[in-house]
This record gives sequence, structure tokens and C-alpha cells, in this order.
Amino acid sequence: MRKPRPQTQETPWVRNADGTTEHVVTEKLQKALADAGWGSRREMERLIESGVVTVNGQPAKLGDRVKADDVIRVEGRTVRRQTGDEAEAPRVLLYHKPAGEIVTRDDPEGRPSVFAHLPRVPGGRWIAVGRLDFNTEGLLIFTTSGSLANRLMHPRFELEREYAVRTVGELSEEDAQKLLAGVDLEDGPAKFETLTDEGGKGLNHWYAVTIREGRNREVRRLFESVNLTVSRLIRVRYGDVELPSGLLRGKMKELEPADVKRWIAALERAEKAVSPEAAREKAEEVKAEKAAARIRWRERMEREEAERTEKVERSERRPRREGASDRTGVPFKGARDLSERPTQRAYRKDRGFDETEEAGKARPARGPRGSSRASGAAGSKGSNGSKGGRGYGPRGGRL
Repeated sequence: MRKPRPQTQETPWVRNADGTTEHVVTEKLQKALADAGWGSRREMERLIESGVVTVNGQPAKLGDRVKADDVIRVEGRTVRRQTGDEAEAPRVLLYHKPAGEIVTRDDPEGRPSVFAHLPRVPGGRWIAVGRLDFNTEGLLIFTTSGSLANRLMHPRFELEREYAVRTVGELSEEDAQKLLAGVDLEDGPAKFETLTDEGGKGLNHWYAVTIREGRNREVRRLFESVNLTVSRLIRVRYGDVELPSGLLRGKMKELEPADVKRWIAALERAEKAVSPEAAREKAEEVKAEKAAARIRWRERMEREEAERTEKVERSERRPRREGASDRTGVPFKGARDLSERPTQRAYRKDRGFDETEEAGKARPARGPRGSSRASGAAGSKGSNGSKGGRGYGPRGGRL
């Protein structure tokens, strides 16, 4: 069960030394850290609980609220908080990720990281909006705002992701309709919102697909559910942001602050258009569908495993017919002794080739061509006076 979050009351009014009061805007500490680019709010909650965060020199605890002039430090490093225009328009970076790079800062295998190419952010850090697999390429968005990253990634906002997919082979019409209607994966139901055939032949067939989730390897797993392998995968759009046509692999481009402001305003309008009640109902519906799909997947795996086990046990229990034998005529009787089979007499595992036995069964030597076998002397005359006997000429031909 998830640990409940401690609740604290906001105190917006502060009494000054001269007896007057004024309204002070505060925000939760984890939100302030996320907005400063230190990570997601959930990650900041765990960071605060670890005891490495201080506010004005005092250890912070989960649920604390901070003002604009409070000094926040993480492991002794001062957190640079965004104010004014910076808070309204955080930095946003578009990166054309090539295949062969991993979207993480710490990789146990030491593979190249996308973060190694990004510029430094004083007092903060870049947050990746979603992830791409090691072998997937295309648009990857980075931002210095945790709230913006959360808004772009949270499942309830259902931002579209568009991919260009190259497959080994082609989809049948039946499989295409199946992927649009939805299939059960091990972590819940999934489907393509759109699926367009872009042409191509053989191993170079392309499709354009869109999804509204960002689950691990979702596009690849959807194609694998209809026995089709994805050989190349490129993300070309995330929400309203498209991969710039002139942006080469491994290169980046930072959006202008004015473009970022317009983008955030559009996201806020879309968020306000959906009532909180409708959003909660839909979230509960999606959660129930995923739970039911996981149960169906688990039951299917258990059923298939039981069928495989039953098949093996049935083959082991199957009795042999009385007198049944293989194609050479050797009966099936327990531990079969093959040493007396005609094909096995010349060689035995315990003593190799039996030269004595083979010598006793050696065939009589053949005479020169045209001579008879043991029943006729070589070179004897036949009834017609010729050599070779039995009416055969000197070259073996019949007279």
C-alpha cells in the first residue's frame, strides 16, 4: 500500500514587525525542486525523505512549503529557482536521438548516454520527456521544468506520439484492424489510434502509427502480437512538437522562449477543457481495463503452461503396442540393446570393430572381369568353346 502523504496547512498571511499583515505565496517543496529541474515530483519526494534537502539551513521534511526568498540546498548545493520570465518559459531542447544511445544518466553497462551531449544548466538539470529504447531513434524532448515534463508525460493528458515504423513483412487487413481495435499485452490493453500504410516492399515496408501512451516498447510489442518484427523505429512527433526536418541525428535545437510560452498556453487550454470529474472517471476506467487485461494475460500464460505440461505427461504415459517395432524390425522393449542388429555387429562401443567376426564373414574374392564366381573355375571354357563359362564372352557380354 502506498504511504500516505503528510498534509500541512498553508499560511498565506504573515505579520510584519510593524503589526501589518501581508499575503505570501508559498508552494510545496517537492514542486519547487521539480520546477528547478531536479527531477519529477515523485523523485523529489524520495529525495526529501532521504534527508539531503535543507531549507534555510534546517533539514526539510515531506510536506514543507517554501517562499520565493527561501534558500533551498540539496547535498549542500544551492537550488537556483526560476523567477519571472524563466518560470513562464522554461528551457526546452529538441534532440534527434540516434540508435545506440540510452536515455539514462547512469548505465551499468557503460553505454553512450543522451545526456552526455546536452549543455550544462546552472543550478538545475535537464529532464527527459519520456524515453526511447536503445535501438529507437527520433524526437526526444528535454526541459528544465519538472511541472512541464509531468504535464507532457502524465497518462491522463494522453498526448499523441507518432512513429515511423519499418517492418519485416506486411500487415494483413485483418491484423491491421486488430491493432486498431486493441490487443491485450502483459501490462494491459493497447492499440494504435491511427495506422497508415506508407508503402515499400519485402524487408523495407513502412507504416505511420500514433499512440496515446508511452509504455515500454509498446509499438514493438503491438507489432509482435501479430507476429511482425520491427526493424527500425523513429519517433517523428510528440504532441504538437514535430521532429525538425533539417535536424540531423545526434544534433539538438533549443526552442525560442516565445514558442515555449505559446506551447504551454495551448497545453493549459486543453487541460481546462476537460473537467476534473471526467478526468477522474476516465482514469478509473483505464485503470480497471488494464487490471482486467493483466488478469487475462496471466490466465492465458498459466493455461498455455498447463497445456504444455499435460502434453508432456500424456506422451510419457502413452503405452507401447504389444510387439511394436521400429522400421528395421527391432522390437521396442524397455532399454533397447542394439548390439545384435545387423548394422551394429561390425562396431561395438565396448571394443570397437570386431575384426575376427568380420574376417569369418568375409566375402569370397572376385576374379578378374569375365570370370565366374566360386561355382565356376576362372578361365574355364564354356559349351561354346569360349572362355568365361556359362555363355559369356571375354568382356562379360552375352554371346
